[in-house]
Formats: sequence, C-alpha cells, structure tokens
Amino acid sequence: MKEYVYTPKYVCSREIRFGIEDGKLHNVRFKSGCEGNLKAIGKLVEGQDAARIAEMLEGNDCQGRGTSCADQLSKAIREALEEEKN
Repeated sequence: MKEYVYTPKYVCSREIRFGIEDGKLHNVRFKSGCEGNLKAIGKLVEGQDAARIAEMLEGNDCQGRGTSCADQLSKAIREALEEEKN
C-alpha cells in the first residue's frame, strides 16, 4: 500500500498521511491540529471508500476559513486518487 503525504493549507494541521488500497482509506493521520477530533476522523474513515469520503468531507468549513482539516483531507484524497489513475 502506498502512503500519501499532503501539506494542508489555511488550517492548524501541518501534514496529512494516509494510504489507499483497493480504493479504501487506511491509516489516516494528521500532524498538529485538534488532536482528539482528527484522531476520530481517522478512526471513522478507516477502511471506507476513499472517493465517498472525499465527497462527504468536501467543503467542510472551520471558523470561516473556507476550508478545514476535513476539507483538506478531501483534497488530499482526490489528489491521491488522481495520481493512482495515472
């Protein structure tokens, strides 16, 4: 399973790491940010369809920033899925 590393923008988290295998998300981890909430996101999305999770989290906003750690995870997943196609 390939591990992806994404640097989020405009949020407290500084790094998102995750794997995708057979279209499913695994080992989602955030560096910095709201630790309890971000660990919970990782648990909730474990083994879930990556494209579905990206769609579900897209557009989630944190404090009027126009994005959030969840939205940034959505962007990271979409980039990874696009990379897997090529």
